Amino acid sequence: MIEKKTSLTESNKEIQYTHIEKGSKAICFMFSGAGYTYDKPLFYYSTMVILKNKIDVVHVHYSYGENERNLPINEFTKLMVEDVDSVVRDVLEKGDYSETIFLGKSIGTIPIIAKYGKDNNYSNSKVILLTPLLKIDMFYEGILESINETFLVIGKNDAHYVQNKITKLKEKPNLMIKKINNANHSLDVEPFNTSASIKSLSETMDILNNFSIY
Repeated sequence: MIEKKTSLTESNKEIQYTHIEKGSKAICFMFSGAGYTYDKPLFYYSTMVILKNKIDVVHVHYSYGENERNLPINEFTKLMVEDVDSVVRDVLEKGDYSETIFLGKSIGTIPIIAKYGKDNNYSNSKVILLTPLLKIDMFYEGILESINETFLVIGKNDAHYVQNKITKLKEKPNLMIKKINNANHSLDVEPFNTSASIKSLSETMDILNNFSIY
């Protein structure tokens, strides 16, 4: 296994990513949450599962300040898509991959929904959405319109859990949804229920394991 850290310069902006290679024909691009980084449980174990399935992994490292986070959602989405896609294109141009998976948490689901779920070049890609921002209609509608095979995980205590939207999404044959009772936006079961949090994490990883196998 080879782990390489790379820096790109795109539009005078430096974007870093970590590429973990196992010599696979499949690759999983991972996009972190605003404060939920790759060393946190969902990403740590997702990375472990993906690598176990002999799939290469890319962690995209981005950070946004208050000025960027306060942009209108359309402008922030455009910014994220440009940043992330520069990495995706760089990796795919340099590598020899025939299968792609996109995995994002919270704001990390934004470029997946806005770009890769609408691009016919990625219509066969698998998509994993951890706690997507369903309260924002443009992202909910993007998931609703997507034809990608998708696994969505959300906690029922998450502020972005919207029952009528979940009900509608469950009608999609290409979408599998795991709802976690009493779980918040980090998928931790409240209040401070360690054993239930670990159990739900384990169940989520089991599904992710089966979902990601090619």
